Parts: sequence; structure tokens; C-alpha cells
Amino acid sequence: MEQRLSVKEQLARVREDAIVSAVNRLLARKGFEAMTVDDVAAEAGMAKGSLYKRFESKEALAAAAMTRVLEQALSRMEQQAARQGVAAVDQLRDVARWSMQALLAGEMPILPAQNSTLRSSLLADKTYLNRLNDVSEKLGEWIIEAQGRGDLDQRTPPEVVLWALLATACDPVVAVMKTTGQYNDEDIVEMRISTLFGGLSGAASR
Repeated sequence: MEQRLSVKEQLARVREDAIVSAVNRLLARKGFEAMTVDDVAAEAGMAKGSLYKRFESKEALAAAAMTRVLEQALSRMEQQAARQGVAAVDQLRDVARWSMQALLAGEMPILPAQNSTLRSSLLADKTYLNRLNDVSEKLGEWIIEAQGRGDLDQRTPPEVVLWALLATACDPVVAVMKTTGQYNDEDIVEMRISTLFGGLSGAASR
């Protein structure tokens, strides 16, 4: 039986959720370098001192935000995996679609690739690494299955397919298409899904 949380523990969880949600929004809107702890405190509606009681640094805040997104991705993948008769390649499409929809909605945290302090913080966060490993393993299973069925090019190494799927969370093409104002969100996602799975040669992607 799941242990019931005390009122104090429930309040602490609510505050932590508010902080992580604020970090998600700020990372999506401003990026890691421009975001400050003061920004997070203001966005979450709490004193900076209260924030530091839960997270020791801006890097720790970013790690918590990334962990939250990975947990959401896992939940989505588990729901999809429970559906009967869904091909592995369609499972992969759904993950990519969900990722780009979150990106367009401003709910996907964007982190810089070249930041040694942040990278060290992420690599030291066991929860983040465990969630990343869980997501990667499940995607890897679907990739291998889809390649075995001929739904994905078998000449492409599975890890390259995995990296391409993970990259949809920060796809710059999505942002550019959104900025032009020529396409609605649904069209942007479907066109990117088409080019991701069908390539630019006109191969069917659905």
C-alpha cells in the first residue's frame, strides 16, 4: 500500500512542482544562460531563499526540469505501449509528435549543448540519468523492432535514429517554421514528422 503523505509533505511537493514548472517555462522562453534564480523565484511566486532550500543552484533547477520532461515522456510511452496492435514505428512517431508539440507549446526546456558546469550537474544527477536511460532503452527497443520489420532503414545505426528522435525536443526547424507565421502548429508537426520518417525524397511517412 502506498504511504500517504502528510500535509507538510504534500505542501512541499506542491511548492517543488511549482518551481519545476516555472523553470520549464523559463527555459523554454529565455533559455538557460538568460534565466536567473531571481526569475525562477518570481515565476514560481516564492522567495529566493525558499527556492534555495530545495535546489542548490541554477544547474540543479535545470536538471529537475529535464527530469520532469523525461518522466512525462516515459508516462506517454507507457500509455502507448499498453495499446494493442500499434507498430513500433508508430510508437516512435507518437513520441516525436509529442516532443514537438511540447516544444511548440513552450513546455520543452532548452539547454545549451556547450556548458561544462551544467553538463557536470546533469551527469551527477542519478535520477536524471536513470530517466534518460529508461527513455533511451524503450526507444531503442522500438527502433530495433521497426528496423526488423523494414519500417525504418536498416542501414542506419540504431543509435543514430535514437539521437535523431531525441533531437526533436530542440528542433530548430520547428521554431523557424513557427516564426514565419505561415503554418499552424499541427501542420508544422506533421511536416516535420514526414521529413523525419520519410526523408526529403518523398517516401511515405504515415
